[in-house]
Amino acid sequence: MFRSVDPRQNFPKMEEGILEFWKKNDIFKKSVEFRSPDNEFTIYDGPPFATGHPHYGHLVPCTIKDIIPRYQTMKGHRVVRGWGWDCHGLPVENEMKKKLGISSAKEIQKYGVAKYNEECRSIVLRFTSDWEESITRIGRWVDFKNGYRTMDKNFMESIWWVFKTLYDKGLIYKGYNILPYSPGLGCPLSNMEVNLGGYKDVTDPAVTVRFKIRGTEDTYFLAWTTTPWTLPS
Repeated sequence: MFRSVDPRQNFPKMEEGILEFWKKNDIFKKSVEFRSPDNEFTIYDGPPFATGHPHYGHLVPCTIKDIIPRYQTMKGHRVVRGWGWDCHGLPVENEMKKKLGISSAKEIQKYGVAKYNEECRSIVLRFTSDWEESITRIGRWVDFKNGYRTMDKNFMESIWWVFKTLYDKGLIYKGYNILPYSPGLGCPLSNMEVNLGGYKDVTDPAVTVRFKIRGTEDTYFLAWTTTPWTLPS
């Protein structure tokens, strides 16, 4: 006989019970330690910024990133999942600029680059506890205790070592690309950084110009552009 099941289940409470069982019995730790290092599966996970609270755009890919390691664990692989924090880049700089009331690279130099860096370092990890709570609550298995921070010297030294190794193998080249550029920051911007707050929809003029074709009557090329200042060229 099957046991009767109450149709009015409290799923959040059930989830909390499973999370507590995992924590109490070190299930994640055992899932790694009980498997041979000779049968390891490696997964690379881009670290998030800890300058803000985790949101839907973080939690959805986190779920996907958890499925693959779990599947490989079920297949018998040893899957080490160290968590990382991205401590470099414009998100933390933007936060500090707002706090200090500065907006340009010259103002940063006047304030003092070393002092500015220390100020950034002081806030870069302020939301780590919120991240750990949220990631744990959605059921993702990661190792927070043995993670890494991109601002740690040993991590940065490893990056430089990798870059030099690639350079020595002739795999580094110098190229040219058109990129969004911030005069205030004095550096190019990624698509993500442009969307942080500097992007907005604008209405451009649409101009259509006729160019007469030689040797014909009433026949023209039509040139349409939203940048009419380029027409003289």
